[in-house]
Amino acid sequence: MDGADLFPGFEALWLEAPWGKAFARAGGPEEAPPLLLLHGFPESHAMWHRIAPDLARDHRVLCLDLKGYGWSAAPTGDPAHEAYAKRTLGREIVALMERVGHVHFAVAGHDRGARVAYRLALDDPGRVSRLMLVDIVPTSVQWERIASRPGMNPHWRFLAEPAPGPEQKIAAGPDAYFEDLLKAWAAEHDLGAFDSRALDLYRQAWNVPDRIHAMCEDYRAGAGPDRAADEADIAAGRTLAMPVLVLSSRDYLDKDKSETALEAWRRTLAPNAVGASIAGGHFLPEENAEETLRAMRDFLTG
Repeated sequence: MDGADLFPGFEALWLEAPWGKAFARAGGPEEAPPLLLLHGFPESHAMWHRIAPDLARDHRVLCLDLKGYGWSAAPTGDPAHEAYAKRTLGREIVALMERVGHVHFAVAGHDRGARVAYRLALDDPGRVSRLMLVDIVPTSVQWERIASRPGMNPHWRFLAEPAPGPEQKIAAGPDAYFEDLLKAWAAEHDLGAFDSRALDLYRQAWNVPDRIHAMCEDYRAGAGPDRAADEADIAAGRTLAMPVLVLSSRDYLDKDKSETALEAWRRTLAPNAVGASIAGGHFLPEENAEETLRAMRDFLTG
């Protein structure tokens, strides 16, 4: 299963990235405005398959496998976890986009991909025309929530534990571990929202030890340099300069919360953000593609 049938009319690209080989699918007119789509954990570029073909009608859409995910290279982490810090990934993606001819582009990210997207946009605002963040709050806010509710999102603490503890535990049954997370975060608490072809691609990747390590390094960076970067920016009053859309899940991120995701962004890094809470669980581009696509299209054309 290579997933080509999920993206009719798209090209499969192997690109030279600063971290090694990177895989992406690209579609849409080459002269159209560029739009970068960044996936979340524990998925890959395939999570955009219900949205990307429509967006490619009037954008040059690039669906990228992040470092360590999907089919992109998964280099070993470092003691400071800088290799998977979102600041590092943002810089690397800017370099990658330049290599394919895009110096200024819109970007949408889900979950971990959204963390890369907003860090890129904060650090290099001149690159990003419009920013779309799907189902996250800032990393520093997430850690504040976990501190106030220690049982919340236990995978954040678990995956950030020192190597090789989490890697070894996950390797004993990767399908069970990651599929349980998908079920827990989906509104219906099952795998029904996921296309079987996409699931096959996710399983291919998360059964590889180097990719399990990369995902843990992603979360270790979240507990270290990513959190520190957010806290420094918030303390300095830095905010996102471009138009920002925040889409959050009614049945996951915003459920039973005293502060919605949009309110959290407006309080911290995106005071002028617009957004909406959409029916569905954490995986909105797969669980409620129609409403997610409509909101993205309205924002891109508004």
